[in-house]
Amino acid sequence: MGLMSYLRNRAGLVVTIIGLAIVAFLLGDIINVGTPFWMKSQNQVGNVNGESIDYQAFNAQVDQTTAMYQQQMGGAASPQIRNYAVQQVWNQFVSQELLKQEIEKLGLTVGKDELNSLVTGTNPSPQIVQAFTSPETGTFDKNQLMTFISQVNTQGTPEMQAQWNALLENIRNERLNQKYSNLLSNSVYVTSLEAQDEYNNRNKLANFKYLLLDYSSIKDGEIKLTDSDYKAYYDAHKNTFKNPEESRTVEYVLFDATPTANDTAATKSTIEQLKAELVASKTDSLFAAVNSDTKHPFTYIRKGQVSPALDSVIFNAAVGTTVGPFLSNGVFEIAKVVDSKFSPDSVQASHILLNATAEGGVDKAKVKADSIKGLIQKGESFAALAVQFSVDQGSKVNGGDLGTFPRGQMVPEFDEAVFGGKAGDVIIVNSRYGTHIIKIEKQIGNSKIVKAAIVDKAINSGKATTEAAYTKANNFFGDANDKNFTEIASKQGVNVQKVDRVVAMDNNFNGVEVPRDLIRWIFEAKKGAITEKVFDTEQNFIIARVVDVQPKGNLSLEAVKPHIEAQVKNEVKAKMLTEKMNNALNGSSSIDQAAQKLSKTAVAVENIVLANPVLPGIALEPSVVGTAFGLQPNKLSKTVKGTQGVYAVQVTGFVNPAELVASDMANQKKQLLGSKTQRAWASIYQALQNKADIDDNRIRFY
Repeated sequence: MGLMSYLRNRAGLVVTIIGLAIVAFLLGDIINVGTPFWMKSQNQVGNVNGESIDYQAFNAQVDQTTAMYQQQMGGAASPQIRNYAVQQVWNQFVSQELLKQEIEKLGLTVGKDELNSLVTGTNPSPQIVQAFTSPETGTFDKNQLMTFISQVNTQGTPEMQAQWNALLENIRNERLNQKYSNLLSNSVYVTSLEAQDEYNNRNKLANFKYLLLDYSSIKDGEIKLTDSDYKAYYDAHKNTFKNPEESRTVEYVLFDATPTANDTAATKSTIEQLKAELVASKTDSLFAAVNSDTKHPFTYIRKGQVSPALDSVIFNAAVGTTVGPFLSNGVFEIAKVVDSKFSPDSVQASHILLNATAEGGVDKAKVKADSIKGLIQKGESFAALAVQFSVDQGSKVNGGDLGTFPRGQMVPEFDEAVFGGKAGDVIIVNSRYGTHIIKIEKQIGNSKIVKAAIVDKAINSGKATTEAAYTKANNFFGDANDKNFTEIASKQGVNVQKVDRVVAMDNNFNGVEVPRDLIRWIFEAKKGAITEKVFDTEQNFIIARVVDVQPKGNLSLEAVKPHIEAQVKNEVKAKMLTEKMNNALNGSSSIDQAAQKLSKTAVAVENIVLANPVLPGIALEPSVVGTAFGLQPNKLSKTVKGTQGVYAVQVTGFVNPAELVASDMANQKKQLLGSKTQRAWASIYQALQNKADIDDNRIRFY
């Protein structure tokens, strides 16, 4: 159990926590006065339209977000979790800054009286209501709010004051966002004509025949592409070749260093020897602590807290039994059952935390805790005493309420106290966080728990396996250069793999995790450069070569040329097939006549809607379906270029939907308005992002 911050404890959502930190970034002076300008720039993680974010502030939020993700996922720290946290904090910074700048341009503000009303008025902010809801009644407690404000103003610590100010800024920010949202929402409307068109698009049915000349009917080998073919396609689709951030094309070779069967056998032999020693051990917890790769807490565990293999056995084993070894996710496990009993599944508890150091030592903190406990037993309000004495800012505003939690969520001393006592008990416990006065509010359920000494050994690559893989990698590294990279790989029987687009915050190549220092090297290197050393991943050695560099902005024809070959071939095929289709349509009064000229058969389809322009068994063909809905019945279309080939279409008939009555029209408008509003938000954010000058320097730090 950590000293959760006030806002973190109450918000409970990652987005809110990140949002609060971003507010602090935006509103605070995050660069010390007097720092040289070049130092400021060096310490910037990035900036949006000139508004920068300092590394220390950014990294503090990354650390907090990483810790939260770990807590939510119940796992240990990992590069993947941290990289995800870096991305989430960055996205929040960019979006909040873009929105903040737009709000400032519009001149939107929150006045002093308006803010006071959002805090202490008759209709307070949801954040205030959430933070000051009484745990006893489940309703908003204004008295608790006023008591807290009074304490902040009279005897609040700098930390309390900072947290309160952060909450006020977050409420102000929430209100500004709401005003901006209202402006945007009020600018979106739906006319009756739009609603009718949308209704028709989803309900009007078309029955038609189509004739297809498939691109695949012309072999790729028959197509000779010219520079003008590429240029024509590039010019027609230039807006789709925008690179949102600088990227690289990379070729690389992997040398497998994953554990072999010999490594597995060696690890199994080790764990079996440890099992024999654990059976005979008289100091089980010490033995596990010394010999296990994972330091499992020597405490009671509930079902579901260990691997499925152990979980299926350990709760049925007799005390004193040693079970295993079991293989689970590359790890061998054994466990000795030391004790078992029945215990509540979860507990609702409150606490008052005293800082032992501030109280003059553990003994003095214990004396003060005894006095507070005496007051509680005499009928004093636990919640009021928590507000007065507790240093846990996260829970004191809720009268010390910690909510309901399962075994294993708190530190061991706290767990043993609340799960070993009974409802109504008031207990004093010391932990690494200080001295706790705990009140057990409620205990829920009753299940078997066990205390076990767990020892595990991961199957790791042995010295022989690692050295063999490194020798191969080093041999390749010694022979290869930027000119013969592919040739040497072929000679040595190594597969060259490729990533067409590597961006600065990537952490894997085709699903294989790669080190961040390799990514940093790639973005420092020039085109054609080969890595200056052998890099190691979790289970591989890797050597890479920078094939191409794609700058931010519109990509050149040369940069996209290798990626558009198939599309350009289809464009050339479309010209050839269009001429063939036009010849068949010329002089034909029906699609069947045109099909006969081509020795083909027209395909009939029914009940096609414009909102879902799919030709059954073919593909999504919006141009073809759109053409059909624009034709008169029995009218033969011109040639239509589609995604799978060129088409001709002839409508056999339409089935019109029932007319919209007034109530249905209102519902149609409401649905369409909702979807348009959502699209408006996405479109505006994308437009702001496209227009913004965003400098992303994260690769320098992560």
